[in-house]
Amino acid sequence: MALDERLLEILACPEDKGPLLYFEDEAILFNPRLKRTYRIEDGIPVMLIEESETVSDEEAARLEARAAAEGITPTFEA
Repeated sequence: MALDERLLEILACPEDKGPLLYFEDEAILFNPRLKRTYRIEDGIPVMLIEESETVSDEEAARLEARAAAEGITPTFEA
């Protein structure tokens, strides 16, 4: 289930308040600055810091490369 475009325009990381990258098929929002993902359950983003997952450098690089290759843009411009 894709997130609503209006919701994506306002979603920010609860820790650093910056934009996120949305990977619909992986059901995650990714903060490349903190190397942290927020899962999406049943179409609802779980935006709690304590529920987020810090990813490895390799996983962060994969997500950043995928975003660049597929034209995935931040949820908003900082």
